[in-house]
Amino acid sequence: MANEVGLRSERGPILLALMLSTFLIAIDSTILSTAVPTIVRDLGGFDQFPWLFSIYLLAQAASVPVYAKLADTFGRKPVMMFGIGLFLLGSILSALSWNMTALIVFRAVQGLGAGAIMPISMTIAGDIYTVRERAKAQAYIASVWAISSVAGPTLGGVFSQFVSWRWIFWINVPLCLIAAFILRRNYRERFERHRRRIDVAGASLLTAALVLIVLGTLEGGQAWAWGSWQSLGCFGLGAALLVAFVLVERRAEDPVLEPWVFTSRILVTTSIASLVIGVVLIGLTSFVPTFLEITAGAAPVLSGLAVAALTLGWPISGSLAGRVYLRIGFRATAMIGSLITLAGAALLVWFALTPSIPLTALACFVVGLGLGLVANPTLIAAQSSVGTRRRGVASGTNMLARSIGSSVGVAVFGAVANTIIASRGGSSDPGAIQAGTIAVFVGVALGALVLILATVLIPRVTIADEEPSADAAAAPSASDADAAATDVRAASAGPRSTDA
Repeated sequence: MANEVGLRSERGPILLALMLSTFLIAIDSTILSTAVPTIVRDLGGFDQFPWLFSIYLLAQAASVPVYAKLADTFGRKPVMMFGIGLFLLGSILSALSWNMTALIVFRAVQGLGAGAIMPISMTIAGDIYTVRERAKAQAYIASVWAISSVAGPTLGGVFSQFVSWRWIFWINVPLCLIAAFILRRNYRERFERHRRRIDVAGASLLTAALVLIVLGTLEGGQAWAWGSWQSLGCFGLGAALLVAFVLVERRAEDPVLEPWVFTSRILVTTSIASLVIGVVLIGLTSFVPTFLEITAGAAPVLSGLAVAALTLGWPISGSLAGRVYLRIGFRATAMIGSLITLAGAALLVWFALTPSIPLTALACFVVGLGLGLVANPTLIAAQSSVGTRRRGVASGTNMLARSIGSSVGVAVFGAVANTIIASRGGSSDPGAIQAGTIAVFVGVALGALVLILATVLIPRVTIADEEPSADAAAAPSASDADAAATDVRAASAGPRSTDA
């Protein structure tokens, strides 16, 4: 049973905890959107409600690299438990919010928790499962996204209409407690901890720089003009802090982001792929609902289902990706996925010329199928290229790239769409909305082209017949020397890349 993959196997309870933890983050992205009108009626602050999403993304993106480094230093379990606890605290406080400002602040607390949960969940899966086993494990985790894509909007609407929008957050409480209990009881991590000097200066500079840059991209052109002092201040100060961060990291004993992250070809190319995935996702989820509601007269529920088709296609192909990459390799699988993504984006542009709810949903579904064949293989390839001591940073870098892609994508697409809409007659004109959205879909197609290039540049990776398996209920220990040695795997140790 120890070598099996499934909820009934010895590692089944840990897999269940990872699925529950992932479900917290997956459903959070869909359950809140349908309840926004009810929240605004109750708390007021209509002009502030976009911050409910922005502050969450901001906190999550800025904290990911710090959590990833802490997980590689102190172990996965304490960081994961801290993230679940912080998400639990943020959920309780959000449910008790008395005005929009308080809810926004507490959403930031949730985001800080989510910044630990997502990358560390993936890192734990990489620790306890071999590359071949991860093919099956990813099918279980991918199913969570499929369930949340349907359950999220439904629960959000039910809670806000028949009970209270506050239950959107209360429902997280039992899920957090169950996930934490299962992990604490079953995940017996054996991680060799070393006393190291925590890079407080580097972590602070990186976090502050990311906060300013992501804030500038999220709010530029919306809360303030691109050429305003706010935008110039965010980007200018953010760039200065990044320069200071690089200088500090050169002298740091144990830097937050070590130089090897930027010199590993497989990590750089897979991170670029993850960044583009973030761009494509935000382009569709942000603009498809408005496009269908205004140009095709779709009800909010139907426009939401069109986006749900995207999040449904992803887990379907993601669950099959393991079988594919075991046959043809990570790189070839990701290339096929990127080509399917481009095909879906081309369909979106074509169908947008004559707006149709079913056709748009079909195109979104095709894009989701493509992304599912890119996201999982590239992440697993990145994880497998490093040792246990560095796997957290590899996973965190992947997640950080996706968050940055989302924040930059929403800013760029928003600026392009708003410019075109304003020049065509304003947001009250369906033709203007159609023109602006088509421009966004063209941008998504260009992103898919970049995705193809990134996957082509991924080093060739071969998967040997066997890979040393981690303990069924614990991550294996590894010294720094072991981690350095396993960065370039031997042929008998599973995946190895032709990194230059």
